[in-house]
Amino acid sequence: MKIGEIDFGRRPVFLAPMEDVTDIGFRLMCKRFGASMVYTEFVSAEALVRDVASTVRKLQISDVERPVGIQIYGRTVEAMVDAARIVEQAGPDVIDLNFGCPVKKVAGKGAGAGMLQNIPLMLEITREVVKAVNVPVTVKTRLGWNHEQLIITELAEQLQDCGIKALTIHGRTRSQMYTGEADWTLIGEVKRNPRIHIPIIGNGDITSAEKAFDAFNSFGVDAIMVGRATFGCPWIFKDIRDVLDETGAKPLTSDEKLDILEELLRINVERIDEQRGILHTRRHLAATPLFKGIPNFRPTRIAMLRATTMEELLGIMEHIRETYLSPSSPSLSEDVRNAAPPSDILIE
Repeated sequence: MKIGEIDFGRRPVFLAPMEDVTDIGFRLMCKRFGASMVYTEFVSAEALVRDVASTVRKLQISDVERPVGIQIYGRTVEAMVDAARIVEQAGPDVIDLNFGCPVKKVAGKGAGAGMLQNIPLMLEITREVVKAVNVPVTVKTRLGWNHEQLIITELAEQLQDCGIKALTIHGRTRSQMYTGEADWTLIGEVKRNPRIHIPIIGNGDITSAEKAFDAFNSFGVDAIMVGRATFGCPWIFKDIRDVLDETGAKPLTSDEKLDILEELLRINVERIDEQRGILHTRRHLAATPLFKGIPNFRPTRIAMLRATTMEELLGIMEHIRETYLSPSSPSLSEDVRNAAPPSDILIE
């Protein structure tokens, strides 16, 4: 599968852009475990044009993580075009337009999934951004605003006509937010449309290697994108690749997975500072499937999420290793460990 001149090979698996999650440390870790392309946290066009420092920092990328995409969102043609030109200078391999974020502070202001209520403006923004930059431009959106407005089959053709190089479809409407199950039938319908010649990337509820395999086999998508299931679980890309590529590789042990979470903590502390690095790691520790289903784990979880120093937190994690993850510890249900993570993170 190719986006522009970038060849991703067969059945690529992408890391979704997620606010406060897909920082460079996490992206590099997901890349290590097999992510075919990673995305930065998504970027406000208006904030970028105003040169807001915290937004500008999101544009920092490393050659080691390539191919890497930067996603922008906004509600005016001028801001999106200006932001795309700024982003191009950061050197991403892809610029993605966010027409899918459903949260009120984005969609409620007409950006993100809010564009699903103003298709002419969405198409104008897309056309003008494509003309303004030389980097491949892609789009991520949803099935429609609600179940009475499932417009994705027609919209996909319109976006393609604007010159985009790939389209990612999240299998929910804006009104669904992240509730219910993602509907992949319309994603498959878009892919089967003989007038569609750009790659179609499916997104929504890819929480296991088996679901990834089914997405490719049942709906024929060119690639898949994984979001919430990566929280505290960057090794999900290895799990998926092992199944898709039929490697026969052994799954990681609980010890190895805990090592990865400890490494992520060290990376975040080194990259930022101790206090904020711990805070940044907590969302992964809170959501990781590694700890789900452990009997009588609540006091340890509370202590882990209240730790204020790296030494304290690493000590608790080593206690978890010795007490709960040793071979003699009670076995956990895989269904429980693979439970979907919380939905309070901005994804698109």
